Amino acid sequence: MVRRRVARTREQVKEKLVAALVEEHSPREVAMSFSVGVFLTALPTLGTGFIAFLVLAYLFKQLSKVALFASVLILNPPVKWGVYASSFWLGNKILGPVPGMTFDGVSASMGTGLLVRLWVGNIILAVVFAAIGYVLAFRLINEYRRRQKGPVAVS
Repeated sequence: MVRRRVARTREQVKEKLVAALVEEHSPREVAMSFSVGVFLTALPTLGTGFIAFLVLAYLFKQLSKVALFASVLILNPPVKWGVYASSFWLGNKILGPVPGMTFDGVSASMGTGLLVRLWVGNIILAVVFAAIGYVLAFRLINEYRRRQKGPVAVS
């Protein structure tokens, strides 16, 4: 079941990125669009990230809408829980543990201490994911477009 889901997600990402690759946007624009999407998707926006996508797509014509929305397939809801856990762990490592918190006692009632650690870790991870997403998308786009041109004839 997990393998099938991973394979299906991989195929969906590939289809969306291929669609983005053939757009009229430059490789930098497509890679930046994907990177912005990864950054926003990694944040704990509780669904408001989609609204941010729509606003950005409307305001910035140079953004590739396909690449922007393809990022959602990478950080889909099941994956986001792992990102949140990693973010909280990272925030704890940087800021120290929340006073009075035990491993089995994490809840939203712990207030700002919990949320600050989540956000600090999450912003750091979102920046890292966005940078990696940019590099990978940029390379993929350039390689795809190079292959589409075919071999260059020597005169």
